[in-house]
Amino acid sequence: MSRRVLISPRSLTEKREPVLRLLEAAGFELVFANPGRTPTEEQLLELLPECVGWIAGVEPISERVLRAAKKLRVISRNGTGTDNIPLGVAKELGIRIERAEGANARGVAELTIALMFAALRNIPELHHALRCGQWQRRGGIEISDRLVVLIGCGAVGRLVIQMALGLSARTAAYDPFPNYSFMPAGDGRFRWISFEEAINTGDLISLHCPPLENGAPLFSRSVLERLKDGCCLVNTARATLVDEAGVLDSLDKGRLRAYATDVFDPEPPLARSPFLSHPRVITTPHIGGFTEESVRRAAEAAVHNLLAALH
Repeated sequence: MSRRVLISPRSLTEKREPVLRLLEAAGFELVFANPGRTPTEEQLLELLPECVGWIAGVEPISERVLRAAKKLRVISRNGTGTDNIPLGVAKELGIRIERAEGANARGVAELTIALMFAALRNIPELHHALRCGQWQRRGGIEISDRLVVLIGCGAVGRLVIQMALGLSARTAAYDPFPNYSFMPAGDGRFRWISFEEAINTGDLISLHCPPLENGAPLFSRSVLERLKDGCCLVNTARATLVDEAGVLDSLDKGRLRAYATDVFDPEPPLARSPFLSHPRVITTPHIGGFTEESVRRAAEAAVHNLLAALH
């Protein structure tokens, strides 16, 4: 049996976590993708064919890549999302998929709150103006008593709700499969709501859900047009959840106060992406789970899942 394991997440190729030694101790040979970079399809086709296991990140995984990986038995994600994997093809080929459930939830949740504050207080825009020699003061708004609405309320969403409640915000969540046992506030400062109420009433709306199966944006132009005036939209989930042109139009018309995103399609974004130049778009380079603690937890979960599957 092949004993090679591919390591491709950017966070694990840039800084090699000690937990990877467990794989070497178990007799596996580690193969690393380019440090700190998302591997291309051609690179994966070159690296994978002799691998029996793969610790994978968010890089796109094509059907072509999977069919070329004749010895691959398991893909162990260092996160929870699997929308970058053709699951039907993996099932057909007998390739097991493992996920690191909740490992990076706190990192993503904390970034979500940081982006909310950046949007409410116009921090990036004013920081840039001051660096350019402009004393440009623009009034912000406080999060206390604002309605923070989550679209999707899994591990990340529940943490965001708890943090927002600690900041005296009102909170609500829409989830197509709600876990009604989650009820963190007995004083009515959290409730489950419909999608329509979510988009009509939220002062801050944060996305924590997978993309739609058909690839269409959940926040289409028609949905964006129904948002409450002055709403801030935060996206630490997937870029394809929003209609990019619709977001820019809503910002220009003043319906959206700000759009804060940690995710792009493609990644890295094209240099001409209008999101990179719009003054009220706040951007970070997909760092939600990129904290020392989240990377360590995710790596540990991915390694243990891989070992369990291969043994």
